[in-house]
Amino acid sequence: MTTKEHPLSATSSPVSGYAAVTKLVYRYADLIDRGDLEGVGELFAHGSVDTGDGNLLRGREAVRDMYGVVILYPDGTPRTRHVTTNLMIDIDEASGTGSCHSYVTVFQHTDDFPLQPVYQNRYEDTFLRENGEWRFDHRLMCDHRPGDTSHHLRA
Repeated sequence: MTTKEHPLSATSSPVSGYAAVTKLVYRYADLIDRGDLEGVGELFAHGSVDTGDGNLLRGREAVRDMYGVVILYPDGTPRTRHVTTNLMIDIDEASGTGSCHSYVTVFQHTDDFPLQPVYQNRYEDTFLRENGEWRFDHRLMCDHRPGDTSHHLRA
């Protein structure tokens, strides 16, 4: 299945801005958990990510490369579940803009690491509609609360 054919694609059918933004937020989590770093980069092909520590990454390659710190296991995944909650979405259909604030808790389990939360964060996202399709414009990652990321991220 290619990135464009993914079932959580915000472009798979005409949808309201609210539904499209919800799909994009959840698609990000799904792609990370599948180990599809190319797909994550594609989500930000025309957008940016502020990591909250002074790094502003623009475009597909920069965002994809940032995720090079994620440890991928032999099955190609980081063996995580990004659980995104508390989505607070505002959409302006007339202007084709939107925003969403959400929380994420990352759970991980490996063969030698029991299931546990390894990271908490808050996302502040903005979105744009271009040519009828919604996309990420910007993501601010803030309120970092790391746990034991030794099996998830390279130092």
